[in-house]
Amino acid sequence: MASNTSKTARASVRAGAGAGGALSVLGEYKYVIPLNKGKHAYVRNLTNGKTLHLKTDSDAFVEEIRVLAGAGHGAKVRAELVALAAAHPSDGWDATEKRLVDAGVFEPASA
Repeated sequence: MASNTSKTARASVRAGAGAGGALSVLGEYKYVIPLNKGKHAYVRNLTNGKTLHLKTDSDAFVEEIRVLAGAGHGAKVRAELVALAAAHPSDGWDATEKRLVDAGVFEPASA
């Protein structure tokens, strides 16, 4: 069976794994893989097995993170964004996290 992931995406994932931006730390997978100084990112959705290449200021990015948060991964995704902001302060990850918070992505759905 052919993979749904492009050669470029696989190469980026492999490169990130060797460059300190590891995808797996003690068996836990990274959900957000930074690209282009924070302007783009691969978002790994473990609920459907897809990895999407998205602009971090797009509505599609917000919605994909919302899907992950709705599936119970919100705290881990937010922790990754905080870690990215600390590791790369000039890349705008703090603004990306604030945008997601302002959009209500990490808040529990009201019944």
